[in-house]
Amino acid sequence: MFGRLGWAEILVIVVLLVILFGSAKIPGMMKNLANGVNVFKKELKKDNGGSEKNKISANKKTGAKLKKAGKSGVARPEKNKSKK
Repeated sequence: MFGRLGWAEILVIVVLLVILFGSAKIPGMMKNLANGVNVFKKELKKDNGGSEKNKISANKKTGAKLKKAGKSGVARPEKNKSKK
């Protein structure tokens, strides 16, 4: 039903955007949208989708152990329980 937009539907959407926002604001809005998408893509590439793997490998290097995630859903390093 909403899968495909024809040229007539796209034309109606463009005309409504011009009427609502004016022709001067639309290029600025598109520029801001493009900048937001680019920042989002950069952050996805920087994170590399392996944040949990990176935490585990960092903990193996330092020897830290993680407690299971609590209510907050965040795993935190265990406190050193050895007596001095």
